[in-house]
Order: sequence, then C-alpha cells, then structure tokens
Amino acid sequence: MQNIDNIYINGEFVTPHGEERFELFNPATEEVIGTVRLADEVDAERAIAAAKAAFTGWSRTTKDERIAVLKRMHKAVAAREDALLEAIVTEYGAPQSRGRWMAQYPADVIAQAIETLEEFEFVEQAGSAQVIMTPVGVAGLITPWNSDAGFICNKLATAMAAGCTAVIKPSEMSAMQTQIVTEALHEANIPAGVFNIITGRGEVVGDVINRHPDIAKISFTGSTAVGKHIVESSAASLKRVTLELGGKSPTVILDDADIEKAVPLALAAGFMNSGQACIAGTRILVPRSRQAEFEQAFAHAVGQVQSGDPRDDKTEIGPMVSRKQWQRVQDYIRLGTEEGAKLLVGGEGRPAGMAQGWGVKPTVFVGHNQMRIAREEIFGPVLVMIPYEDDADALAIANDTNYGLNAMVLGGNTERAVRIAQQIESGRVMVNTLAHEPKAPFGGVKQSGLGREMGKWGMQAYLEAKTVVVG
Repeated sequence: MQNIDNIYINGEFVTPHGEERFELFNPATEEVIGTVRLADEVDAERAIAAAKAAFTGWSRTTKDERIAVLKRMHKAVAAREDALLEAIVTEYGAPQSRGRWMAQYPADVIAQAIETLEEFEFVEQAGSAQVIMTPVGVAGLITPWNSDAGFICNKLATAMAAGCTAVIKPSEMSAMQTQIVTEALHEANIPAGVFNIITGRGEVVGDVINRHPDIAKISFTGSTAVGKHIVESSAASLKRVTLELGGKSPTVILDDADIEKAVPLALAAGFMNSGQACIAGTRILVPRSRQAEFEQAFAHAVGQVQSGDPRDDKTEIGPMVSRKQWQRVQDYIRLGTEEGAKLLVGGEGRPAGMAQGWGVKPTVFVGHNQMRIAREEIFGPVLVMIPYEDDADALAIANDTNYGLNAMVLGGNTERAVRIAQQIESGRVMVNTLAHEPKAPFGGVKQSGLGREMGKWGMQAYLEAKTVVVG
C-alpha cells in the first residue's frame, strides 16, 4: 500500500488542507493499492498565489536561463523511467510494451520543448513596429488519467519555455505517476512557485482554477463535456483556453489498399492505449466491394490479439482504468447488439482466462454511421466497421461526426490517399502511417477542442503578441 499525503506548492512538499482520501486501484486485480490525500479549495488558492508571485521573476528570465532549467528537468525525469513504468503498469494497467513508451514520453516531450525554445523567435519586425511575444501569465494545467505523466511534462515544459508559471491539477486516479514526476521536478531545482502540483477533484480544485482571476490561461486534456464546462466557467475572466478533447476518429481504407498492410495499421490505431485514447481510430471505413474480405481479415486478426494481464509480455490490450470505465465499455458493447450491429468478434465480459480485473474483449462490430456506437466516444477497445460505396461516400461518412481530432487514410496510391486526407475535417490526418511528428501542431476541430499543442504552435498558446511602435 502506498499512501500519498502531500502536494507541491511554492517549492515544497506540503500536507494538503483537504482531508478527503481517494483510493487507488490495480486495474488488473481490482485490489486497493494505495490512497492519496486530495487537495481542496484552500490548497488551490495557495498554489495560485505561489504561481502568481513567481511569475514576475520567471517571465523575465532569458531563453538560455529557461533552457538550463528545462535540461535539468529532462535529466531528472529521464532518470525515473523505470519507476514510471512500474507505476503506469500498476495503477493504469498499460501493457508492458505500451507502458515503456509512456514512461519514456515525459522526458521526450521536455526535450522537444527545449528544441522548440531554442528555435523560437520572441521578437520580430512588422513594418515599423516591433512585435514582442510575452508570456500570458499563470497557466492552469489540467491533465487526464490515460497518460498522466506525459501530459504533465508536456504542458509544464511548454508553459515554462514560454515564461509562464503553472498550477497543475493532475487526475487523482494517477497519483503514483504524479508523485514520481513531482519528485523529479523538485530535484531539478526549479525556482519556487514556478510549478505547483495539487492533486484533487475537478469539481473542487479544477473549478477554482477555472474561475480564479489570477489564472490567465487553461490547458485541458479530457472529455468534451468537461471542456465545455471549462469554457463556460472561465469566460468571466476571459481566460485563454486550449482544449484537447474527445474523438471518434475515422480510419478510411481505400479500395486499392493492401489488406495485409491495412488491417494491422487500422487495429493499431483503434486499439492504441487499450482503446483509452482520444485519437483512437474507432470507426473503420471499408469499401463495400471488399467488405466480406475485410470482415474475414479483421475477425482473424482481432482473434489473435491478447487482452488481459498487463504484465504478460504477450498482452496488447490491458484492463480499463476503473470499474466505472469497464462498465461503460460493457454497456456500449451491449448497446451495439441492441442497435442491430453485427458482432464480428469480441463481445461482453472479460477475456478468456481473466477471472478478475477490468479486462475487455477486443470487439469489432459491423454497422452504420448513425448508430450510437459509431457516434459516441466509448474509450475502450470497441471498433465499428462501416462500409461505403465510393470515395465521396467515404468522405461524407468520415466527416459526419461531431468530432475532428485525428484520422487515418490507408491506400495503395499515396497521391490519391493524400487528396482524400486533405478533405477530412480533422486536426490531424495520417496517411499510411501511425508515426507522430512532435514538431507539428496537434489539436482538434469541431467538438474535439480549441487551439493546438506541440511545436511552435503549442508555445504560441502561452504567449501574447505585444506591438511596440516607436516614432
């Protein structure tokens, strides 16, 4: 049992004013593995005050001074890769292979922020005027449970690179990862108050951040429903807001696609992070002329996918993060059957051989785009295959969604696939690849979010343009 009794404010580990304890579970066993003492409104006020006090000094640091601090952060976080891996597998249930990537990612994004800062120009000339990019102020950073350590480091490193100070509200469900990251950041000797981490409930700590006049900007990753609430509650003080929200991403398989290449890529996109990914390709669009062929190929391929114990090296899909999330996925699988979708593979219940834990059978339905399983974000390893008639029909189906975060096009003719990709309404479209480009902007359109993260675009989100005209 690990009992976490502190939060981090103004350069120190402190005991929260809040007294509520939140239980931490192992998703593979359903056992309680620890508790975390949650912050409350008083703690949030203290953290915001500390970040505000530190802003004046940090915002005036030079690029070289910020780079030096970020390099210390990178070194300290990278040194804790193995500890992060253990926490990720234990409290989140990520399979070992995915967990290793998740444990490396926090250091990687700090390195990417350093590279962006090194190349970033804070001053440029616009005619007779000088335009100076200035830090917006104190940033409220709210991170989700499906990649807690990575989101903390990505948002914080970018905010600090821009000259902002921060108050971070991580998910209470990821407290072990948060503790490891906090210890690393403390070791990096960052000036007091520049970052503050307060683990607490969204409706408590999060709402203080959303409404507080001393928070100038919010960066949130999570559900669309909470994103809408943040926009509403932050409007009174006109906060700058970046939201990376939900998705129902289409994977469009063109009629000239090589089935042996397309099926593994489509499944990798759909089942990534055990299906608990906002960018997961959960709608698979296939040409009706090849529907039977693809049904057979997907059924066979999914039948080979192992779901269950995250510590088994053969496991590709780990358990859902909580009982609530497991039940949500089960309800959607039942709903798919009730809606009349054809169950191609998978179904309700735990995977074979898994007597306990929140494991889910990898599931693929065949249906149409108006079904709820094709329109609502399930956040689990549940995919819907949707047949289409021609390229125009495929585009119409792909774009017939409230979301637009990510998409993928798979085809034999790359030029044709790119033309299709350019017409999909999405913040990012991958063509015949799942490779991530960290220098490129990432974010969504429609109800998948506002603004962009990553690269210079992510840095600009923490800056305001100030025009200076000299006569």
